[in-house]
Amino acid sequence: MKLTTKIFIGLILGLIVGLGLNLFAPDLFEPLNTYLFGPLGTIFLNLIKMLVVPIVFFSITLGVAALGDPKKLGRIGIKTILFFLLTTTLAIIIAMTTSFVFKPGDAGITPSSEGYEAEEAPSVVETFTNIIPTNPIQSMVEGNMLQIITFSVFVGFAIAMLGKKAHVVKEVVEQGNEIMMYLVNIVMKFAPYGAFGLLATAAGEMGINGVKAMALYMFCVIFALVIQMYLVYGSLVKFVGKMNPITFFKEIFEAQTVAFSTSTSSGTLPISMKVAQEKLGVPRAISGFVQPLGATINMDGTAIMQGVATIFIAQVYDVDLSITALLMIILTAVLASIGTAGVPGVGLIMLAMILTQVTLPVEGIALILGIDRILGMLRTAVNITGDAACAVCVAESEKKHGLTNEQLEESLERI
Repeated sequence: MKLTTKIFIGLILGLIVGLGLNLFAPDLFEPLNTYLFGPLGTIFLNLIKMLVVPIVFFSITLGVAALGDPKKLGRIGIKTILFFLLTTTLAIIIAMTTSFVFKPGDAGITPSSEGYEAEEAPSVVETFTNIIPTNPIQSMVEGNMLQIITFSVFVGFAIAMLGKKAHVVKEVVEQGNEIMMYLVNIVMKFAPYGAFGLLATAAGEMGINGVKAMALYMFCVIFALVIQMYLVYGSLVKFVGKMNPITFFKEIFEAQTVAFSTSTSSGTLPISMKVAQEKLGVPRAISGFVQPLGATINMDGTAIMQGVATIFIAQVYDVDLSITALLMIILTAVLASIGTAGVPGVGLIMLAMILTQVTLPVEGIALILGIDRILGMLRTAVNITGDAACAVCVAESEKKHGLTNEQLEESLERI
């Protein structure tokens, strides 16, 4: 049985068991969650998180070193960032339009601030000024992805420029990357059990009543996510990446199931890179640069949640948003996605920043807190799909410059 099939079975069983216990044996759920579901999910998450920092460092460093020529690096970097900005802007517009059409906040929900305490969100200026690490080792310990990526870019650039003088360091980084990829294969053998535990916990805690209460809000988010994934990404993959969208979505499904069960873009990175390189034919140099960068700054699924939630909260509190406020939501959500770490729950903190920017009550986040875990699974799957779509499109565009997959791989040996 294929690993993807096993993971899917784990997800379905987790959903059935979790809801079943919630409905028919709630007293039994707590001990099972404490001693079985919770530990399975935690072990799987910890195994993946263990690999995130070294994967990002090795892959970004190798990707930049393989690109070598600063002009090539700049060209690919600009293409990647423009792709991310475009798709994120489209995502937030789709989300807001969906909310205005279906009006989920007009369903008679009573505002409440119970269960949520607003945290201070970092400012846009702070996000950009903190990109340069003062201590790279501390950044790795703290898991500050933007700073790790910046440091990795500098190291990879230095390796490329020094050439043979730094060949020993380059070989060490290559070997480190091979070790990480080997560990990914080992960790993924535990994925079906981890997926079962994570979804059983989420479904058991959530129950049917919570899902019913926010059904319309959930529908709006899911509807926007589906449009973003299949219409936006599918079109870009077909017309820019020159790949059959059906093939793309079939091959990326394995990574999507892991993203869905873990709710972490960064945690899914090792698997999504492996799929892009081995099944989608993306050169390692481009995949190693684009996808780790995307896992940090490309959060289209999160932007959709923030767009729907902002309009939803405005409707609940009966606040009319001006054109200026709507434009501010778009701008702030796009910038916030850059500072949203690829781990569960951080999107809510960034949502607080958006609400503050348009003077909406931050306490409104309490309305969506209960179901954010479920939706977080879906939007994370969208996030990693966008990263893979970008890698496919960038790889295809680089062929116009005479860079085939084989030539890009060979450049790893020449530098």
